[in-house]
Amino acid sequence: MESMHQKPWVISVNMGYGHGRAAYGLEDLAFEGIITANHYPGIPERDQRLWNSTRRLYEIVSRLQPIPVLGPAVFGIMDYFQRIPSFYPRRDLSKTTIQLNEMYHLIEHEGLGKHLIDKLAARDHRPLISTFFVPAFAAEVHGYPGDIYCVCCDADVSRAWAPRDPKRSRIRYIAPNGRVVERLKLYGVKENQIFLTGFPLPKQNIGGPESIIVKKDLAARIARLDPNRIFIEKYHETLQEDFGADWEIINRECRKCPVTVTFSVGGAGAQQNIGQELLWSLRKPLLRNQIRLNLEVGTRKPLAHFYHQEIRRLGLQSAVGKTLAIHYYDDRPGYFRGIAHTLRSTDVLWTKPSELSFYTGLGLPIIIAPPIGSQEEFNKMWLMTVGGGIPQFEPAYADEWLFDWIDSGGLARFAWNGFIEAPTHGTYRIESILTGEKVPLATLPLVV
Repeated sequence: MESMHQKPWVISVNMGYGHGRAAYGLEDLAFEGIITANHYPGIPERDQRLWNSTRRLYEIVSRLQPIPVLGPAVFGIMDYFQRIPSFYPRRDLSKTTIQLNEMYHLIEHEGLGKHLIDKLAARDHRPLISTFFVPAFAAEVHGYPGDIYCVCCDADVSRAWAPRDPKRSRIRYIAPNGRVVERLKLYGVKENQIFLTGFPLPKQNIGGPESIIVKKDLAARIARLDPNRIFIEKYHETLQEDFGADWEIINRECRKCPVTVTFSVGGAGAQQNIGQELLWSLRKPLLRNQIRLNLEVGTRKPLAHFYHQEIRRLGLQSAVGKTLAIHYYDDRPGYFRGIAHTLRSTDVLWTKPSELSFYTGLGLPIIIAPPIGSQEEFNKMWLMTVGGGIPQFEPAYADEWLFDWIDSGGLARFAWNGFIEAPTHGTYRIESILTGEKVPLATLPLVV
């Protein structure tokens, strides 16, 4: 089809960071940049109100979640309506849910998304790819004439992601892993409309189908994560073959360098207390140049202020700019660019199992903070299945167990597993689907 050779409209939403992060991976494919469905120039006031109410509810409930008794109770009620059912036994799960019916009511009777879809359709009929299901549904309901794609952002998805009438829908799905492929089929989506690609990781962190950047960063990361050469000696020939002639040089240069940990606070600002405990636990290693710590607060300025206060209270001012950094960004595009850059020099990513779980495909070992919501439970399960991460121990004692994991070479093993077992080239596979141009990449196994 002629449209397959056009750059697509790429649509995201400003709700948490997950959908925006997936869209950022596709940024260089996007025609005229990424469009934010709930915050674009000219959005009708009615649409803005509908989107804002949904976003505010999610963020308030997410921030309440860590509060004993009240938080889990309130979050549990919301999560009940968007929970993911058990996969086995395989059965027909195509029946619609309250959440899905409500979304379609807003689209069909309140006109949600119609202004944006009409605006894009009036321009041309190029492919449209959305990283959230609502704009994809709106495109179909409001008659967008071009091809419609929806990128799934978790390792399993609720019924809300599949159309109300999946057998008749023309929406095509981009799946980050095999479980999502199989799940969508249970929801009634036709198999020939599901593409297994992997999550769209940033090209700036990959370096083409040959993984030039990933391998360079991973070689240095493994050297830093295995100072006693326990993992390295065991897999010396394999590492030499993958990293090439420079491997030994990189190993010698990097093995004495301190490990860099990046802790990412969720988009709703949840789990800021973990970062607080990390500052306290790692204060001595930070002052002694034994470890480095990045606190990623995204676009939340009050959270950056909170951590700066903690740094002053703990007497860590002298570590700032040397072994300690707080990364705050003025806007979301700046955040996505900034954290992608930071992750190149990161050795350990500490995060709740959001869509960042898929970043283990860049050879990043992940320390898994407690999940928030049903989909994150599945992300955690997937991450542990591919061997790319491990649940956190008590953050207050990270100065003990974190160094044990480094000294044993365990985190180096997680880094290698993530690169080998998790998809790395999702962005290139998606590009191939949209353009029709083949890329030299192996077919992903249907690992569920």
